[in-house]
Amino acid sequence: MIKDEWFTVQRIDEQTFAISEYGHWEKVHSFLLMGDEQAVLIDTGLGIDNIKRITNQLTDLPIAVITTHVHTDHIGSHGQFERIYVHEGDEDWLVNGIEGLPIDQIRKDIGRDISLPTPDTFDPDTYLPFQGEPTGLLKDGDLFELGNRRLKIYHTPGHSPGHIAVHDETNGYLFTGDLLYDTTPVYAFYPSTNPIDLVNSLQKISEIPNISKIFGSHNTLGLDPKLLEEVKTAVNYLRRNGLAKFGTGVHPFNGFSVKF
Repeated sequence: MIKDEWFTVQRIDEQTFAISEYGHWEKVHSFLLMGDEQAVLIDTGLGIDNIKRITNQLTDLPIAVITTHVHTDHIGSHGQFERIYVHEGDEDWLVNGIEGLPIDQIRKDIGRDISLPTPDTFDPDTYLPFQGEPTGLLKDGDLFELGNRRLKIYHTPGHSPGHIAVHDETNGYLFTGDLLYDTTPVYAFYPSTNPIDLVNSLQKISEIPNISKIFGSHNTLGLDPKLLEEVKTAVNYLRRNGLAKFGTGVHPFNGFSVKF
């Protein structure tokens, strides 16, 4: 297995790897999924270090980047790859910058609470998030054929307008981005978020069949699919009590929480 000063590489199976950044407070995961003919990288991390150094060691297949959403911690190394895909709802943020997020705040967040040495090329005072044109736009129901492996795109807005989840139909893995993870709250309290959309998206992923493992983009790597039953309970509770709106605070459930 690859040893690296910044990235932690964890094998999920012979053709699937998590590339994690545990030295940063956000504990971000990106995921490399390989087929017989091509590979997909789900997100490219913080951009504190170059994730392409890792993917180059894991595969020589052509790589397409699928963006779960356009926030700084998921697009950091986008500029290292030729093929980048994003949902049309987040296209403007990728091209022109993230709405409502000033560069001073981005630099403050990227540079705080770092517990591992960073490369000499990283300076939080001059850090700039990626901006650029995507290769193509994603929509709900799109399929990626990797060669004996098929991925399906689900549009899951709420955390951002163009947030997506990725279902590896071949292995049953569900990559949920920032829609579902454990330990810290799922965020839908920024002005650029939408609490009602987030609850609708939670319901949407809870109804996807044949899930063997859930992989969120933060915190614990690999969650039990039984969590989706709790998601259904949470959706009903939030709707019944009129809580899917800004200012209602943190709502804890068994295995995850949401902050509006």
